[in-house]
Amino acid sequence: MIPRLVIAGTHSGCGKTTVASGIMSALTARGLIVQPFKVGPDFIDPSHHTLICHRACRNLDPFMMGEDGVLDTFLKSCEGADISIIEGVMGMYDGVDGSDCASTAHVARLLHAPIVLVVDVAGMSRSVHALIGGYREFDPSLGIAGIIFNKVGSRRHRQMIESSLVAEAFGWIPRRDDIALKSRHLGLVMAHESIALAEAGAVIEEHCDVAKLVAAARAAPPLCPLNKPSFVKRSAPLVTLGVAMDAAFCFYYQDNLDRLRAYGADIIFFSPLEDSIPAVDGLYLGGGYPELHLAGLEAAESTKTLGLLVDEGLPVYAECGGLMYLLQAITADRTYRMCNILPAEAEMTKKIQALGYVKGKSRSNTSFIPVPIMITGHEFHYSHIVAERDARYAFRLSRGKGIDNGQDGLWINHALGSYTHQYFTNRFAEAFVKAALRYKNR
Repeated sequence: MIPRLVIAGTHSGCGKTTVASGIMSALTARGLIVQPFKVGPDFIDPSHHTLICHRACRNLDPFMMGEDGVLDTFLKSCEGADISIIEGVMGMYDGVDGSDCASTAHVARLLHAPIVLVVDVAGMSRSVHALIGGYREFDPSLGIAGIIFNKVGSRRHRQMIESSLVAEAFGWIPRRDDIALKSRHLGLVMAHESIALAEAGAVIEEHCDVAKLVAAARAAPPLCPLNKPSFVKRSAPLVTLGVAMDAAFCFYYQDNLDRLRAYGADIIFFSPLEDSIPAVDGLYLGGGYPELHLAGLEAAESTKTLGLLVDEGLPVYAECGGLMYLLQAITADRTYRMCNILPAEAEMTKKIQALGYVKGKSRSNTSFIPVPIMITGHEFHYSHIVAERDARYAFRLSRGKGIDNGQDGLWINHALGSYTHQYFTNRFAEAFVKAALRYKNR
């Protein structure tokens, strides 16, 4: 049995990230091994959870992973853990296109996990119980074990709410602006930029009943494992892949890295801002915040030399910020020269250019990607890319915007850059490693 809790919210901004992180911190401080999870495609909250728990946070997303993928990732990741805490996404019932799919409720149902509902009570007293009643009755099959009341204004405010409770209270958290994270255009700041959420554990200890939280988690029923594992890890590496990891490039799904390793990749991390390109058989450039480091990237040695390696046939897969890095230039306050590998330029804008889930498949004649191969993922960016007229695209999307009206995956030689943050399938990971092996044996 795996003790587990889903921390759900009534809506975005109700405080569930702070509460979930605080619970993880409090449990870790008590000596428990906590395995963190995040519902949905987010990269930022998991960076905080990983820092707090000292274990890699995993995303749980039925749209990208499938329902079996959610259960498989959960079961494998919980090995050796005492308890798992799963932070939800948006409001508890908010899924794809207004459906249940990929909602917090969907994941809680798949994992048979008790739910703790975080409710922002600012501006309400007795009315909050009507809200809670609606959440409990909307899907009675889900078990809301208790409520954490957030942003309680005063002792009197608590008393007015407490006099009419309709569900068990697990905590009463006063308004605390000092543990709220600052935001930027892609969301909250990353874990290496703030320790505010790690300090939320003391707030949970003071204002929540941690024993009740643990008891609720331990009341979760056993889970049946899948009959067939998603992949079997190779005993020895076949190739070495370099993965960009620094302040500019830091968005990765842990499952993607695990799948690459499973198919034979030894992964080494490097900083395009600070390091030269390492001696590797392939490169993976994730998303992040290259627009905040344009001058440094323009001057970096990696920027000047990567094109030569691509000319030699080095396979490179890049996503969102990584895609922008492979372009000719990025314009923000001025135009900065980038790697000049893919035939396009990017411009930063003040409005979201694309946000949401992506689904598509590979096209014929597509770099190192086999045809057809299905992809799923997520896109979220403020940049706009203008490609040259003869640019070639690897993916045709049935859902999502991509680079140009449903086309995504600019490529040249074995360098491929996509706006989509892809959740790797086994076939994609295997194809990437095979491309690196061909380069190694050239």
